[in-house]
Amino acid sequence: MVMDKGKKLKIEEKVVEENAEQIDTALVFSIEKLQEIQDELVKINEEASEKVLEVEQKYNEIRKPLYYKRGDIAKSIPDFWLKAFLSHGAIDSFLSAEDEKIFKHISSIEVEDFKDLKSGYSISFNFNSNPYFEDTKLTKTFTFLDGRVKITATQIKWKRDMGMASGADHKKKGNKRKFIGKSRNFFKWFMDAQQNDRVDEISKIIKKHLWPNPLAYFKTCNFLFS
Repeated sequence: MVMDKGKKLKIEEKVVEENAEQIDTALVFSIEKLQEIQDELVKINEEASEKVLEVEQKYNEIRKPLYYKRGDIAKSIPDFWLKAFLSHGAIDSFLSAEDEKIFKHISSIEVEDFKDLKSGYSISFNFNSNPYFEDTKLTKTFTFLDGRVKITATQIKWKRDMGMASGADHKKKGNKRKFIGKSRNFFKWFMDAQQNDRVDEISKIIKKHLWPNPLAYFKTCNFLFS
């Protein structure tokens, strides 16, 4: 008995539909299993991140006495921080001739992570008595809030005729370095409270390069200008 072609076609279509349903069900099941595993990995990664932060917090405390000791010794070396900054090409391009004169009065620098490490950090510049401003400590703070960065900085108490009101250049005349494009200087960066590439670049260089090992940059500068 020969099956009717129309009936045969319907049977074949039904088989295809059933196979497709089985394939779809298997695919959904596999994806759900993969998602379960991925969720577990996310959980483990979050736990690992917390553990890493705990370890980093511990070692930050261990490093502190060495940072203080390093800072005390650096104070006895003339122009230590100025030379360290000058040897880093990206920072050097932000130092005007007047900035270099001010940097000669830096006694020490401090980079301090917030206790939880995740919510921000501060960069402080300690100064000896100098003819430029009254402050002995200038601090710039970066606070991370819901995907954005809040930036605050010490309002510098400039001495007469030494001001940079609203980020303007020093009133006292002096030779300036020539830049390609807009003139820049370090204290404009310091007073800049807006999140932008320049602010991020300088702060990260100080935090991740100069602060961990300023001696390496100081020695490079001494070699270049010896």
